[in-house]
Amino acid sequence: MAKRVAVVLAGCGVFDGSEVHEASAVLVHLSREGAQAEVYAPNIPQMHVVDHVKGQPTPEQRNVLVESARIARGNIKDLATLDVKGLDALIIPGGFGVAKNLSTWATQGKNCSISKEVEGVLRAFHAAHKPIGLCCISPVLAAKIFPGCEVTVGHDTECEQWPYAKTAEAMKELGCRHVNSQVTEVHVDARNRLVTTSAFMCNAPIHHIHDGIGKMVREVLRLA
Repeated sequence: MAKRVAVVLAGCGVFDGSEVHEASAVLVHLSREGAQAEVYAPNIPQMHVVDHVKGQPTPEQRNVLVESARIARGNIKDLATLDVKGLDALIIPGGFGVAKNLSTWATQGKNCSISKEVEGVLRAFHAAHKPIGLCCISPVLAAKIFPGCEVTVGHDTECEQWPYAKTAEAMKELGCRHVNSQVTEVHVDARNRLVTTSAFMCNAPIHHIHDGIGKMVREVLRLA
C-alpha cells in the first residue's frame, strides 16, 4: 500500500502563502517515492495579500484554502476534515504564509500563537508517533508546540547566505535545540519523529533547495 502523506499549505506565494517551489518539490518527491499526497489547507482569510512584483501589501482579501488550491491543481481538502487515523505522515512546506496564516510568528515571533486547527493536527500526528516533515520557516511550529524538540532552519549566524538566521535564536529561546545544517541536509529528531530542512531560509541555488527537500521527504517516509 502506498503511504498516505498529508501536505498542509498556507496559501500560494512566498510572501503571503506557501512557497510554491517548496510545495512543488514536496509533491514531486512524494510522487517519485511512490507515496500518495493528500493536500489540505485551512479555510480562513489570509492575514494580507502581497503584490509579489512590488513586495508590498495590497487592499485585496483572499482565502487560504482557495489560494492553496492553485498549487494542488484543485485537489485539496479543508484542514478541518483531516483525520490522522488514515494518514501515515505530515509535511508542511514553508513560505511566509506559515508565519502569517498558520501562526502569528511574522508579527509576534517566539510569543506567537498557532492556529488551533494547525496545532491540533500537529499534536495528533505527534501523539500517534507519526513523522512530521517541516522545511524553511515551518519548523517554528514545532519549536512552539513541542518544547525540547530538535530542529534546523539552517544556521544561527546571520550573513548574506543565511539572512533569516535570527529565527534559530528565537527558537532556542523557546527551549528547542537548533542544529546548524547545510541547505542540502536534514536533521532528524528521532524522539519526536521530526524531520527538518532549511530550504529557502538559505540563499542557495534552487536545485540545492530541491535536493534538501527530497532528503526530508525520504526520511519522513522511512519513519512512516
